[in-house]
Amino acid sequence: MASLKEMEKVADDLESLVGELRSELKNGSDFERLTQIADAISEHADDAAQTFSSVNDTLMSRIGELKGGRNGRSRSSSGSKSSGNKSKSAS
Repeated sequence: MASLKEMEKVADDLESLVGELRSELKNGSDFERLTQIADAISEHADDAAQTFSSVNDTLMSRIGELKGGRNGRSRSSSGSKSSGNKSKSAS
């Protein structure tokens, strides 16, 4: 998986490949070359999607941990109060 900084290079590569694709479409119809360019674009786009998905998953997980930790603490303290009250009233 590439880092976000490395994604700039991927974006540059994609831009270059799109330029090649446009040029090939305008100047000739070498379908083998068009296929190669399209495959390269697809691979770069898949790399980008995988990286962005991984970063998103990591961020969402961290946000969930932070929210869960904060809510978990308040639930624990309120939970212990109510369980403490229940045991007192049961006695």
